[in-house]
Amino acid sequence: MGEKQNVLQVHPNDNVLVALMDLSKGEIIQFKGSSYQLLDSVPAKHKFTIEHILKDGNIIMYGVLVGKASVDLPVASKITTENTQHASNDFKLGERKLNWQIPDVEKWKDKSFMGFHRSDGSVGTANYWLVIPLVFCENRNIEVMKEALLNELGYARPKRYHQFTKKLAGLYQTEKGVAKIESEIFQEQNIQVDTAPVFKNVDGIKFLTHEGGCGGTRSDAEALCGLLAGYIVHPNCAGATVLSLGCQHAQSSILQTEIQKRYPNYDRPFYILEQQIAGTESNLIETAIKQTFLGLVQANEHTRKPAPINKLVIGLECGGSDGFSGISANPAIGHTSDLLVAMGGSVILSEFPELCGVEQEMSDRCVKENTANKFMHLMKVYNKKAEETGSGFYMNPSPGNIKDGLITDAIKSAGAAKKAGNSPVVDVLDYPEKLVNPGLNLLCTPGNDVESTTAEVASGATIVLFTTGLGTPTGNPIVPVVKIATNTALFQKMPDIIDINTGTIIDGLETIEEAGERILDYVIELASGNKKVHAMRHGQDDFIPWKRGVSL
Repeated sequence: MGEKQNVLQVHPNDNVLVALMDLSKGEIIQFKGSSYQLLDSVPAKHKFTIEHILKDGNIIMYGVLVGKASVDLPVASKITTENTQHASNDFKLGERKLNWQIPDVEKWKDKSFMGFHRSDGSVGTANYWLVIPLVFCENRNIEVMKEALLNELGYARPKRYHQFTKKLAGLYQTEKGVAKIESEIFQEQNIQVDTAPVFKNVDGIKFLTHEGGCGGTRSDAEALCGLLAGYIVHPNCAGATVLSLGCQHAQSSILQTEIQKRYPNYDRPFYILEQQIAGTESNLIETAIKQTFLGLVQANEHTRKPAPINKLVIGLECGGSDGFSGISANPAIGHTSDLLVAMGGSVILSEFPELCGVEQEMSDRCVKENTANKFMHLMKVYNKKAEETGSGFYMNPSPGNIKDGLITDAIKSAGAAKKAGNSPVVDVLDYPEKLVNPGLNLLCTPGNDVESTTAEVASGATIVLFTTGLGTPTGNPIVPVVKIATNTALFQKMPDIIDINTGTIIDGLETIEEAGERILDYVIELASGNKKVHAMRHGQDDFIPWKRGVSL
């Protein structure tokens, strides 16, 4: 069990300390035999100096360069956007650094999870049917199918707020009741769906609408079709219905080529319908519904069976990060990652703009030099494109990040990289490539939460661990997204959004390793269908393809 402290030095070489609680100006902080009288109030999650840093001097955190002082910073000064500017070290091909502390996994040697086995050897954590448009002008037809299929097959979600709205309307219609509207409070009710699903072994039908497929370049069309193919061949998908207009750039032939690249002997039910061939709306929708229904009959034949833990593929994601992300939730799932890799499983770390400043470490951890070179090339090309639009990686921190202590991209990145644990990097994937090698994989995506999560799932993640310090409700249509709080206050404030609390590390109630093990146990139960994350309970089916441009 950890011990509650008021400050933390993340790495022995750091010249700043992190405030673990609000600290007042003039307060004297004792740390490792030295005393620091604070020149400023330092809110929890922010940092202050423990040595005099001259103007243009280095600010070190996580043992790496994370900024430069823009003015002289006396000892015990709070670092802010006014006195600190982003800085990070250059990187180049270095020696392979592949030695790592392999964790003890004896506890899990006999454990398994109950999953859906596919013919290519992959194992899903769920069993969904997909309905996908190849172009945005089919979205309306997708919505028509959605209404028909979900309502009649028992997959419609309870209408939780309808009665609340009806009550407000009733108050408005009575002169006396208008004054009461502001005081009305929504009362949560246990609303039951009228009918059970017709197909008990199918977790749901998901509709992946998007705004692409028509304009853009050939590479845009290929990237979109590659992403959609990643979902169609995903182990959590039992089959798919695809609607095409016919004249768009994202042709069905490109989609089928991308499917073959990922799954040469694809053998699940799969239907493509083209509106410009079908003619009338009724012909298109009627045929699509009939084929989808027959596909669902086949999908319903799949049942959960035992699978080894090494069949799990975990995506590592963060969003709404704060100053505690890099010292609680991120290193906790980093340990979870190491545990899974030690057992032969797979993990995916994405968000390349949030690896700015740790490129040397990540490239040195690549097993092969060509993999390291691929990673560095992708980082340089991506950053150059960002700079050409006036937005380099250094502009990544959001206002929320900055307010909660992440004042440079390098600070944010050094903390974000902790999600990857310590294992070697076995492969680097360019969007939207599919994972093929077990172990730690790096996937080139934006830092945008939904674009990145969408891409991780397309690459094969069957569960996503999503850390957040500010509270992010995002989910995914076919994969559970586990929301992990960096601090206990957030966990208590948003209990219907957050699934797991790692603020216990900050509170001194458990260690990083204990939290990481707890998360792995949760993942195994979730993969078996014994738990349900809040994002799925809310129907948070976020899906945004990345149109290969600048998105931080």
